[in-house]
Amino acid sequence: MIHVPRSVTAAAAVLALAVGVPGLAHAQPSADRIPPAPPIPAALSSASTSSGESDEQLPKGWRVDGSGDRKELVWKAPEAVPMGDSRVEFYSGDRLIGVPVPHDDQRTFRLRLDSTDVGPAAELRAQAGGRRLDEGAKEAPRISPPAASAEESAPLPANRVDPGVPGKYRTVTGEYTQKSVRLPGFRAPVEMRGTVVGPVDAPGKRPIALFLHGRHYTCYNARGDEDGGWPCKGDMKPVPSHRGYLHDQKLLASQGYVTVSIAANGINGQDDVAEDGGAEARSSLVRQHLGRWADWAAGRGDVPRAVRATAPADLSRVLLVGHSRGGEGVNRAALDSLAPPPAAEDGAPGPARWNIRGTVLIGPTIFGQNPVPDVPSMTVLPGCDGDVSDLQGQIYADGTRGVSRGKALHSAVYVVGANHNFFNTEWTPGQAEAPADDDFSSGSRPDAVCAKGKPTRLTAKQQQKAGSTYIAAAARLFVGGDDRVRPLLDGSGRRAPSAKPARVLTHAVGGNRTPAFVPNSSATVTGGRLCAQVDNRASRSCLAPDVRGASPHFAAWGPSPEAGRHAVAMRWTQPGTPTKIRPKKPVSLAGADKLALRVIVPPNTTGTRFDVAVTDASGHRAKLGQVRVNGLPGTEMTASYWGREVRVPLSAAARAGVDLKQVASLELTPRNRSGRAWLMDAWGWRPGTPDAGTADLARVDIGRLKVDEGDSGVREYRVPVQVSGHGTGKVRLFVTDPRTHKTTTRTVTVRPGGDTVDVPVTVRGNKRYGADVSHEVMAKAVSGAMVGSHQGGVLVRNDDPMPKVSVKPVADKVTEGKSLKWRVTLSEAADTDIEAGFELRRVTGGTELSTKDVSKRWLKETFDRSPNPARRLSKVSEMPYIPAGIAAGKRSVEVSVPTVKDRVRESKESVRLRLVTYDQSWQQHRGPTVTGTVRDPA
Repeated sequence: MIHVPRSVTAAAAVLALAVGVPGLAHAQPSADRIPPAPPIPAALSSASTSSGESDEQLPKGWRVDGSGDRKELVWKAPEAVPMGDSRVEFYSGDRLIGVPVPHDDQRTFRLRLDSTDVGPAAELRAQAGGRRLDEGAKEAPRISPPAASAEESAPLPANRVDPGVPGKYRTVTGEYTQKSVRLPGFRAPVEMRGTVVGPVDAPGKRPIALFLHGRHYTCYNARGDEDGGWPCKGDMKPVPSHRGYLHDQKLLASQGYVTVSIAANGINGQDDVAEDGGAEARSSLVRQHLGRWADWAAGRGDVPRAVRATAPADLSRVLLVGHSRGGEGVNRAALDSLAPPPAAEDGAPGPARWNIRGTVLIGPTIFGQNPVPDVPSMTVLPGCDGDVSDLQGQIYADGTRGVSRGKALHSAVYVVGANHNFFNTEWTPGQAEAPADDDFSSGSRPDAVCAKGKPTRLTAKQQQKAGSTYIAAAARLFVGGDDRVRPLLDGSGRRAPSAKPARVLTHAVGGNRTPAFVPNSSATVTGGRLCAQVDNRASRSCLAPDVRGASPHFAAWGPSPEAGRHAVAMRWTQPGTPTKIRPKKPVSLAGADKLALRVIVPPNTTGTRFDVAVTDASGHRAKLGQVRVNGLPGTEMTASYWGREVRVPLSAAARAGVDLKQVASLELTPRNRSGRAWLMDAWGWRPGTPDAGTADLARVDIGRLKVDEGDSGVREYRVPVQVSGHGTGKVRLFVTDPRTHKTTTRTVTVRPGGDTVDVPVTVRGNKRYGADVSHEVMAKAVSGAMVGSHQGGVLVRNDDPMPKVSVKPVADKVTEGKSLKWRVTLSEAADTDIEAGFELRRVTGGTELSTKDVSKRWLKETFDRSPNPARRLSKVSEMPYIPAGIAAGKRSVEVSVPTVKDRVRESKESVRLRLVTYDQSWQQHRGPTVTGTVRDPA
């Protein structure tokens, strides 16, 4: 993924760009299904202003093709954007417009639009993983490079158990291939291939770890060409991404685990058609493989040689490991194993015959932001991730708070200096069979933290060793139940010697914690402010505009702003000014040993100190101790505003007579001269790892209904919502109006068999041709529920034929200096703009008008070209096209070609134009060809 410096949002322009919003669509039709749209000049003559002033030119690299419901917002990257796991997204300021479709050149991205405004042209942005990609991005001021701190020179104490040490078992490696499977919504079958590494001499049945790689190029050839399609064509062969975790597999196998890493190129090459980015498809693929392993364990089917060669697998003890989009896939597989998805969406067979004990998520995506609350997880956050740059995987920990019982441990592991790709050797230069690269690139100025060769940047082998060690730690804790490795994952401040020299920091939620101070809208804050983690309004957001860099905790959500996610922002200019947080009701810390806080401080800062005190409901106050928080190494190009876990003992509260069952407030008093910090939350902590168990949770899936508008009358439909599972829960709905594109939120109670999720859609029928209208709904779990398919709605399809389009000459024979004119007419008015235009065809049997024969201004506005050098109009650009769109409600438009006088005596000159129109599906319809003739003045 291109790595471009972040910048603050451009100042709002006076002029508003008239392009549309696709209802926050998270997936668009496949690029190979959309015919090339007619080229439109970069200088938008159709861009209207909110104040009636003159038009504004789009920023460099941006243009609009078409009009009305066939309008596309197009961005061309300055260089190819490699196929990766994050999505390229179009924003207006901080508001998501939609997810464009990439073309084969990996530079051009198109987003289907309608006819409404998205805001000032200057605020258009192309982003991926929270990082700005387009050339409109200004070079952000650099953050001071990190200096070596005492914390770095004095490493964390070693944990008493090192999970990175190889085990005692001999290992064997093999592969299997099964018949490809068909998954719902995908045109081509998906491969069933796995690389198996397991112990040879381990007794009994052994736990199994399944690896799923992320989204990467799917095919390559010996010349070094890469392709993202499926199946591979010509001399291309599949990229063996599934073999990239052999180092992890061999370590686990030596410790007694059976491991399999599965191929997912068939999903990567087709997931552009999936609204969820392929999460459900990846879940289906994972469960297809687990189903085969369950059959083989039961003695059914033809067991592959690679499986027979290793110890038998125990399907009651499964660990899922997913990298990038594979992380989101295994999270979904865990959910689908607990509560089956709707049958129409699922490609896996039957109920789960396995038990998933935990998940490992490496640099994962989480577009739906709905982690599974009752399955323990460890999320690896690479500090120099150049693909999923916002480190949105932090939501796998933060997003579980309050959703269920809270007994499952959810760990976040921040690896300083690690990038996205190198965890997989097949994505690593010098190790990969196919072409590979370093996903972190900082452009002309090497980044102070993440540039290759910097002290804070890990080499590929160092990164891979650290990854293997912490995957083994998760396996040992989640599957093996060995609490001795918990301090490596839960913020206790221990290190694994095998991961040396990697600097690895952790914090966690859940496990043996009890929630105490988790900021929400009902809390009262004095001396600081309650801030919104996701909000595009500077006065409310946690990270103000002057903050450079990003926070994984504040990863954006499509319908921003988002209710329900808060933190406490603190800023001080002298020591001793306390910030007090008072929840609506007193909280209990009874039974806890310590108070654990997650506190963010700016990167590269050291020695931020706070006194921590609590007060009970009767007014008894106790100072618990002082904490010291250091910032992570970071620059404006990293997501380094990350919560460090610090703890203070609660023993002082007991001595002061504080009632720990009725704690009314938490007080943080800074002891530094000045600074800023953010409190994410605070918990009652005690050692140990409880049984995560599983709660009775309702499962919610938002479906999509497609209806015709009809010819008359008013009909009411409802967004299809399926509630399954068990129990009663709450979800937050985000409903976007397709005309105003404003999103409203509400929290609803759900229960299986209930009808409480009611989102009505009113449809008025008519006989006029119009655009499809999409009513979008998204959902996030609040409590007592899990969300599978998080996005859906009602698509109201136009069912009226497009009006017939004709053309008649107004002035097709003129003298130099006058305009050739034609009128394009509809058989009847439409409710949407009709995209029409003229393709310029070569003149045969005569002299063709050249760029010297027409108005310079018209040439610039229409083709963004100058007259020099002189050339035929049919060669003025690659696909010369004169727009002739007819606005909604209008019947006709006049198109002209203004000519200029010259002093050269010449024979008559001509121009040939062929009328073309496009229907709503972008199908091109060719009309008649017309000719215009220009003569010298008499």
